[in-house]
Amino acid sequence: MSVRRLAEIQPESFAFTQDNLQWAEGQIAKYPEGRQASAVIPLLWKAQEQNGGWVPEPAIRAIAEMLAMPTIRVMEVATFYTMFNLSPVGEHFVQLCGTTPCALRGANALKDVCRKVIGEERHVTGDGKLSWLEVECLGACSNAPMVQVNYDYFEDLTPESFEALLGDLRAGKAVKTGSQTGRSCSAPSGGDTSLLDEALYDGSVVGAWRKRFDEQAAGDATESDSAAKPAQSARPEAKASKGKADADAKPADAKPADDRPSDRSRREGQPAWAGGKGGVADLPRPSKPSGEEA
Repeated sequence: MSVRRLAEIQPESFAFTQDNLQWAEGQIAKYPEGRQASAVIPLLWKAQEQNGGWVPEPAIRAIAEMLAMPTIRVMEVATFYTMFNLSPVGEHFVQLCGTTPCALRGANALKDVCRKVIGEERHVTGDGKLSWLEVECLGACSNAPMVQVNYDYFEDLTPESFEALLGDLRAGKAVKTGSQTGRSCSAPSGGDTSLLDEALYDGSVVGAWRKRFDEQAAGDATESDSAAKPAQSARPEAKASKGKADADAKPADAKPADDRPSDRSRREGQPAWAGGKGGVADLPRPSKPSGEEA
């Protein structure tokens, strides 16, 4: 980041207008007692807006007093954030994006136009109308190259359209913001390439969808009504099936048979004295070794 210093020539004093003072007090009131310093950025922004686009040193002192902050703390904020201009700017302050996407799309040619029409960076024209500064990415890469003039974006610029734009701004003429080639937002510069069927936008497709959904809902309702009728369960074969199911059903407290599959794998082949089923070749109970009690 380049070194940022206050302008050599400064006004004698600074004071918020009555309306801006009330606005500033409203901002300060948003923060709890002891946290008023959090309002430093909005107050600096309002001071810059009131002072024609730049923050003078007396405004920094006045804001520090309002927020009970050391002046150097407010100075640190003002000199750190590039959104605050520390020297006078033109009525139309041009911020020209020179980051890679814009550079690849012709930003360097726009810089040449600025030097031709305005002068070097930070220079204010004699009539006070124009000044410019190269800045980092302004977030409109798909519409490069572009500039920001005060609060407005001007995109898809060429050296010719940019020079004409500066001339209109200087003359006080109405200008068109956004894309200078007529495209909508960030749409393809050669026109739309997809979703070209007009039926997608005239409501007919949506109407077809709605009809299909209504038909499906009606079918679901019919099925629900049929399921609610007792006719199906009243048929003889249905009663017979139900009776068979009741006969096959076992009581909840019934005990499993001794020969159920889960027991068969554990007990089959074991002698009766061991809890098994026994058999023809049942084994005798083993006798205890001599010396042990019975």
